[in-house]
Amino acid sequence: MTVDVLNFGCRLNTYEGEVMRGHAAGLADTIIVNTCAVTSEAERQARQAIRRAHRERPEARIVVTGCAAQIDPAIWAAMPGVSQVLGNEDKLKPESWLVGAPSAVSDIMVALETAPQLVTEFMGRARAFVQVQQGCDHRCTFCIIPFGRGPNRSVPIGAIVEQVRILVASGYNEIVLTGVDVTSYGPDLPGAPTLGQMIRRLLALVPELPRLRLSSIDPAAIDADLWRLIEGEERLMPHLHLSLQAGSDMILKRMKRRHTRAEGLAAIARARRLRPGLGIGADLIAGFPTETDALFAETLAMVEEAAIPFLHVFPYSERPGTPAARMPAVDKPIRRERAARLRAASADAATRYYEGLLGQIVSVLSETGTQGHTEHFAPVRLAAPAGTLVRARVVQADALGLLAEAA
Repeated sequence: MTVDVLNFGCRLNTYEGEVMRGHAAGLADTIIVNTCAVTSEAERQARQAIRRAHRERPEARIVVTGCAAQIDPAIWAAMPGVSQVLGNEDKLKPESWLVGAPSAVSDIMVALETAPQLVTEFMGRARAFVQVQQGCDHRCTFCIIPFGRGPNRSVPIGAIVEQVRILVASGYNEIVLTGVDVTSYGPDLPGAPTLGQMIRRLLALVPELPRLRLSSIDPAAIDADLWRLIEGEERLMPHLHLSLQAGSDMILKRMKRRHTRAEGLAAIARARRLRPGLGIGADLIAGFPTETDALFAETLAMVEEAAIPFLHVFPYSERPGTPAARMPAVDKPIRRERAARLRAASADAATRYYEGLLGQIVSVLSETGTQGHTEHFAPVRLAAPAGTLVRARVVQADALGLLAEAA
């Protein structure tokens, strides 16, 4: 019996991939392709993986799911070798994985019970991911994901606590809270807890959890409790990854983002003031429609001014059906060139950030036996058993990250 899961895109897909692995356990020779619709490149990689899987294992049952499959199931169902297409709701139902179950992509239901089957293992990973919410109520002009994930739905705190306890008991020393729009957590639950209130309760109820980390968050929606945790809670890692997307007010307005350039910079400055040494990451889109050289220069200047070391840059990718896809486009070579300039600015900031950690004692989660990440999410070369937490002294810093020795 062989079940392989190929995840593309976000950390939420990684979590849901393990849920599906559990549901499909016992099926013979099955390949689950969990697609992403954020960019055309993510879809291309998934199609390539399907073709390769069918070529190398022609007898395998290939099941395609995820956001791209939810949005346009017919395209994926027509690919050679694909046996079944499942939408994002169906993929989390145990009955969808019964042999002979009808292939279907169902409508997203607002009343969906969000908390899926409990996960005990993330194969090949030293850190574990826990879903805290699903869907998004916002409509950024570039984003197709609300059509694949539906509206915001929060996981009850009790279900999150139970999942985290199981993973910690399984040996995981670090948990990452993930979702589509994590800072939208709570308004649909009794009492309308905020993300910060949920995290405070989680840490109190699972005192055995060593490290908690957040996936990408919206700088416009960081609540007061979360700011207090950033300042004073040692088990919440000193690392924030912000969904900035641009550093130009005109482009942010055309994206329908909820923050301004100044507010993004203020969030970074406040986080660093509350937690000195904190690592900052951000998502940015290069070459958004109508982005002139001058507007791009504003984003590049923001990266340089804020010295953002952990930048995820995406050349803009048209998503059919979104308002941005109808806006005047920037030529693709220019998008790629601008993305490269943003990455270079971030690489310079990363090198300076790594140099600032020289000589310090850091906490490292070893991930491969030879590499891991500090609490700030700085990459580290260190010999230690995978999955373990190690106190180490930073002895070298370079463009690749840190070299450390057990303290």
